[in-house]
Amino acid sequence: MNLLATKETVERRCTLSNTEFPRYPHHQISILPTLRRQSSQNTHGTTDELRLTRYILNVGLRHCQADITDPERAAELKKKRNFRSFYYRGIELDKLLDLPNEEFVELVTCRARRRFQRGLKRKPMGLIRKLRKAKKEAPPNEKPRMVKTHLRDMIVVPEMIGSVIGIYNGKVFNSVEIKPEMVGHYIGEFSITYKPVRHGRPGIGATHSSRFIPLK
Repeated sequence: MNLLATKETVERRCTLSNTEFPRYPHHQISILPTLRRQSSQNTHGTTDELRLTRYILNVGLRHCQADITDPERAAELKKKRNFRSFYYRGIELDKLLDLPNEEFVELVTCRARRRFQRGLKRKPMGLIRKLRKAKKEAPPNEKPRMVKTHLRDMIVVPEMIGSVIGIYNGKVFNSVEIKPEMVGHYIGEFSITYKPVRHGRPGIGATHSSRFIPLK
């Protein structure tokens, strides 16, 4: 196969119409795996054919990336992009924040539901009041100050989302920002009381071969 002819063929095939290489980057998902599959299955073909397939693949990638650098195109794609919204037991976050306490209690697990039905005592309610005050005093578009607590058995409620809590682990207060995914969990789960073991290399004397090495 003539390499010169191959290049001309590629230039002719890579006019990059919207049918072969669409101008929107998210369309390349359906095209590029096909080209990669063709190049991997083409083991019995010549080296020139493999080069041709790789060249088409690279040109297509460059073409798709060129559209992303265009500021107008990037702004348009950013508007169209949909962020994944958080749902707790089928209820969206905005509705969850406005949900009455009685309805929220019905959504949580039976262990947390029993805790709420027995009533929150003075210390948990005091923590919630401190978190409300810290949120109110926080400047706009900034995180509230950290509120320290020893109440590791406090259950995260929607009102606490966005707060920063210093959770005591028996030695220090670990700063934790409350996120929507933490709703219904104990805050102690996010400040573990031990340091996970990370095994390194064995020391001198730990193995049979190094047992008789003299120590300095």
